[in-house]
Amino acid sequence: MRKVLGLGNALTDILLQVSEDDLRELGFPKGSMNLITMEQAEEIQHRFASVRKRMVAGGSASNTITTIAQLGGKAAFIGKVGNDEIGEFYREDLRKNGVHAMLLSSSKMSGCSIVLITPDGERTFATYLGAAAEMTEEDIRKEAFIGYDIFHIEGYMVQNNALIEKAIRLAKESGCMVSLDLASYNIVNENHLFLKELIKKYVDIVFANEDESFAYTHLNPQESVEKIAQQCDIAVVKVGKRGSYVQQGTSMCHIGAITTSCTDSTGAGDLYAGGFLHALSDGFDIRKCGEIGTIAAGRVVEIIGTKLNEETWDEIRRICALYRGFMQKYNPAL
Repeated sequence: MRKVLGLGNALTDILLQVSEDDLRELGFPKGSMNLITMEQAEEIQHRFASVRKRMVAGGSASNTITTIAQLGGKAAFIGKVGNDEIGEFYREDLRKNGVHAMLLSSSKMSGCSIVLITPDGERTFATYLGAAAEMTEEDIRKEAFIGYDIFHIEGYMVQNNALIEKAIRLAKESGCMVSLDLASYNIVNENHLFLKELIKKYVDIVFANEDESFAYTHLNPQESVEKIAQQCDIAVVKVGKRGSYVQQGTSMCHIGAITTSCTDSTGAGDLYAGGFLHALSDGFDIRKCGEIGTIAAGRVVEIIGTKLNEETWDEIRRICALYRGFMQKYNPAL
């Protein structure tokens, strides 16, 4: 089994269920990711002080890496937190989930992402990066990549072009396969040329949802996955309740979504990527990778937040074990 290293914004999610009117009054486009100041973060939390909230360690790449570790994979995460209570909470959460934490420290307050969840399950992010934004290219050392086979990075890191390019370049020099999640359609719109050059030059696997793939290619999902696959080895385009398209070379498959009740879509794409990369590290083909990603994503949308209970993880682990057993029957080398 190959080892996976992730890099991303170490953010603690603050989950709030709000109305459509609340979202409109705040002025955030539905489904978008918005960077906010510490003052704005405090103002939003004050506005919804009477609303029940839940706090969980999050961040896109961290969620993906945690999924891999929970499914039995070997995984580590690089991020930056403050020397505060939230930073310690974040570090301990990674440890509890079996992730090797390679966390840097900052004098700045730990970052948080306020996740505004509307009744349809859609989530809109208001993110205060805090310490997470303090990470620079000088923090990235070649030694960190030694012993890892797959490097996964979130598109949100594109806020710092020098950082993301250095990390991916060092990963490739160390022999890693590079995986990139495009993160958000507005991130793609604002950084289109840079992302296109990055993908063509370094990236092996691209994950995108329907909006992100459209922002990147201006094509429908099926045409989009084909276009992206021409620029990298494996392209994945997720289309919500309609499942996902996965293409490698000229081989494309559609994986249907599992029937589920969507309460909150937070983390669905992250867990899909985690299930996919875990299966890939186990030697599964792209269809099986997509199916395992779909199962993980389908389970997380049934709850508020991104933390599945042990019973649900056990269910997904059993499915992975069945797949593995079936594959080994016909290919003992695996």
